[in-house]
Amino acid sequence: MASAGLGKVLLSDSLDPCCGQLLRAAGIRALELPGLSHEQLLAEIRDCDGLIVRSATKVTAEVIEAAGRLRVIGRAGTGVDNVDVEAATRKGILVLNTPTGNSLSAAELTCGMILSLARQIPQAAASMKDRKWDRKKFLGMELHGKTLGILGLGRIGREVATRMQAFGMKTIGYDPIVSPEDSAAFGVQQLPLEQIWPLCDFITVHTPLLPSTTGLLNDSTFAKCRPGVQVVNCARGGIVDEGALLRALQSGQCGGAALDVFTQEPPQDRALVNHPNVISCPHLGASTREAQSRCGREIALQFVDLAQGKAPAGVVNSQALSSALQPHCQPWIALAEALGLLLQTLAGPVKGSVQVSTLGAPLQKAGTYLSPAVATGLLDGAGHKHVNLVNGLLLAQEAGVQLTATHSAMVPESYRGASLLQLALPGTSTRLVGSVQGSTPVLQELNGATFRQPVPLTGPLLLYRAGAADASPLPAVLGLLGKAGAELHSYHGSCPVGGSVWSVLGLSAAGVALGEVKQHVAEAFQLTL
Repeated sequence: MASAGLGKVLLSDSLDPCCGQLLRAAGIRALELPGLSHEQLLAEIRDCDGLIVRSATKVTAEVIEAAGRLRVIGRAGTGVDNVDVEAATRKGILVLNTPTGNSLSAAELTCGMILSLARQIPQAAASMKDRKWDRKKFLGMELHGKTLGILGLGRIGREVATRMQAFGMKTIGYDPIVSPEDSAAFGVQQLPLEQIWPLCDFITVHTPLLPSTTGLLNDSTFAKCRPGVQVVNCARGGIVDEGALLRALQSGQCGGAALDVFTQEPPQDRALVNHPNVISCPHLGASTREAQSRCGREIALQFVDLAQGKAPAGVVNSQALSSALQPHCQPWIALAEALGLLLQTLAGPVKGSVQVSTLGAPLQKAGTYLSPAVATGLLDGAGHKHVNLVNGLLLAQEAGVQLTATHSAMVPESYRGASLLQLALPGTSTRLVGSVQGSTPVLQELNGATFRQPVPLTGPLLLYRAGAADASPLPAVLGLLGKAGAELHSYHGSCPVGGSVWSVLGLSAAGVALGEVKQHVAEAFQLTL
């Protein structure tokens, strides 16, 4: 059944009706309960497979811990600061958002705020309602020829830029992720922050709220700005230091501010809201019929895709899991998990550095999703529970394992035409090399010993190493297998290396007494893939 993985999804905020309708049409039980108290949310979340929120619900670590079956949290909007992403990741819960759903609405509100600041439209309208006719009081400015500084050049920032350029504004900006070449394509000249402050007539922020962006506009940066600079924040409360903004307004260093977001919502300290040069709204960036419909629709379709085994858009905390749902990636992820488990079985307990190498042009970008898969296999082999592609790297790091990914387009001559995944423990001879044949993950090489035929990494396996010059222990091992009731499905032997040969037996059952096998061989290991 398409929705077998997502039986029950809780919608704990008010969402567009299309969200619940799309979920139910896909066979998912959508429980719409907006306005739950914290205690009610803790009770309802216990048996839910999914949770969809807007901004009202606070998905804290306590909520995540109370969720016994939760697999995915969806935020119908861009920011996920009301979701404890770290706690979700630690528990292996996927977090999704809708990065495009409210971009246009937020950009248009920002543009409206800039226009309102330039012409003092809200203040003039309020004056008219107070039966006044103060034409001289509301002397504004033209936007043509003014400089707009845009801090954050993602989807919303670039939409603001193109719209305000139509008013004749010069747009400059800063974004550590977007390249200057990319921003130049939509008319924004990127400059260092220190150069931006003194050039701007208007500054608008469009960054997430991070430690690096908290208080981005503060006493120090306001002092570097042009006197009378106008500030817009329709992104997240806290990016602009509210105390510093109030001081700049009172001194005249800031000529006006337009705020849609606040550090505390609703704000209890009304000093900013009540300042005559401040325009404020109650967090309306995404409050359009179109944005709400898009966000509700997008998050629902992402949940349906996930339930149907497709890669959802808007993955916040696990590109690896998103890749795992791509058909061409699935065999490689299975290989990475199998090699991780095999490495832990052969060399465990694995600590310190593990080198994850991809070889071959098709795997150029595969390290981003294969490293978490290797970590998952390593931790599975070490007996960790509840580990998956979402939390694999985090839990591996906490267990003292650091995975380092490298890539080479060149493949050894003996493997010409193949793409390879290699795991190695630096400073040791431990090395595993695998590949994918068709859709089957296979082992090509073990500690320098290559196999005459690649070993399928599926089902229960018995591996053992014996001296190349010794009589073959296979008859004795087969006898032990027969006593244990295990049937031999396949046999693969390696070329001799260092006077030893590796043998890998594919079995029908895993119950083999390794102690008895080791009486006939140097080393023996058993695992189930």
